[in-house]
Amino acid sequence: MTQGRFIALEGGEGVGKSTQGRMLADALRARGLEVVTTREPGGTTGAEAIRAMLLSTEGEGWGARAEALLFAAARADHVDKLIRPAIARGAWVVCDRFVDSSRAYQGGGGGLTDDEIMALHTIGSAGLLPDLTLLLTVEPEVATERLSLRDGDSADRIGGRDAAYHRRVAEAFMRFAQAEPGRFAVIEAGGTPDDVHAGVIGSLAGLLS
Repeated sequence: MTQGRFIALEGGEGVGKSTQGRMLADALRARGLEVVTTREPGGTTGAEAIRAMLLSTEGEGWGARAEALLFAAARADHVDKLIRPAIARGAWVVCDRFVDSSRAYQGGGGGLTDDEIMALHTIGSAGLLPDLTLLLTVEPEVATERLSLRDGDSADRIGGRDAAYHRRVAEAFMRFAQAEPGRFAVIEAGGTPDDVHAGVIGSLAGLLS
């Protein structure tokens, strides 16, 4: 049986995770692999319900601790019902965001400690980590332009936070990548989708050999 793998795409708003996730899934399927594409928060009925609450712009929203708890709950359901079963049967799981987003957004952006985020992850998802985390990075002005084209004036609650918040998020992602070079591959994502995809595939060489 083919060994299942778990690949997460991470990065701030507008870096192209969704596009690169689709391109990666197509490339893996072309190799004859079973691929499950999913996202966080989401991927299961329960997790999608939590996503709707987290990203809604109605009401006064959630503090960083409440957000972290909700993300951890959604992730626990996602891991238990979708991710672990897929890996166990030999599928490759390609996920748009995973726990490193909570570390960056509720941690780096919101002020919680990394230990607090990872304690919730240990409880909810038994500490599951991706085999490889692809961190896509772009210059802030590129991200802003892409978001304007994608969202116009309709950003969700988290995406619509101020530039200082998103700067802290980006800095946190880079700290994680520097601290765990064996798990992270940093890919400059300001070029064409095909150019970025080439970098993604190159980063997977060790897992595909």
